Amino acid sequence: MTTFADLHRAGDPLVLPNAWDVASAYCLVEAGFPAVGTTSLGVAAASGLPDGVGAAEAATLDLVRRLAGLPAFITADLEQGSVAAAVAAAEAGAAGVNLEDALGPAETQAALIRSVKREAPGLFVNARTDTHWLRPGDLSETLRRIHLYADSGADGVFVPGLAEPADIAAVVAAVDVPVNVLFLPGRLTVAELTELGVRRISTGSLLFRSALAAVTRTAVAVRDGSAVDSGLPAYAEVNAWAGARQTL
Repeated sequence: MTTFADLHRAGDPLVLPNAWDVASAYCLVEAGFPAVGTTSLGVAAASGLPDGVGAAEAATLDLVRRLAGLPAFITADLEQGSVAAAVAAAEAGAAGVNLEDALGPAETQAALIRSVKREAPGLFVNARTDTHWLRPGDLSETLRRIHLYADSGADGVFVPGLAEPADIAAVVAAVDVPVNVLFLPGRLTVAELTELGVRRISTGSLLFRSALAAVTRTAVAVRDGSAVDSGLPAYAEVNAWAGARQTL
């Protein structure tokens, strides 16, 4: 039987789309994705909460519970998280979690990883470091942190914002566990990331932000008498998804 860890393959990486509610997750599963992650920005913003401060933990755990039963692996973005939150995610049906260091002390994050793996050994812990996120990259610090996190039991490492081919190759070569990067439009393609040895490619908040743009674009088109995008799911189709979800 295929496990969530098995989807992290060299040469055939896991392209992981990130959902913010039941409907978006269902659409992604229907499109054939074998795993879906939650997006912390999407879950937080949809609830009127800020991202990055742990405010959406309860909403994220509730979403994981509501996604349990979908025919796909679910992994939860817990931001900095805690042992209790990771255990709760596992109990709710999550196959994995993201835990980010927010550039806090690496040793503290390593201790958290060890504790989570001790309490939920079957949970895929994706250890995120923010050395390249919303700041100039620091490759040496990235390598120090991912080594420590992998040695502490992380099942994968995640470096959002990592975009230079040489840096990605260095990170992939530095650890034996799967390397996860964020898909950045206009930068490297999935094929190029695959060639560099990346084994997981996440969309992060991209789909949520794209949905917000589509909402605004459609409303403006209606108001201004412009053409509305075709190919939208029909009312009956969406309602059928919701009805199917109630039977899971």
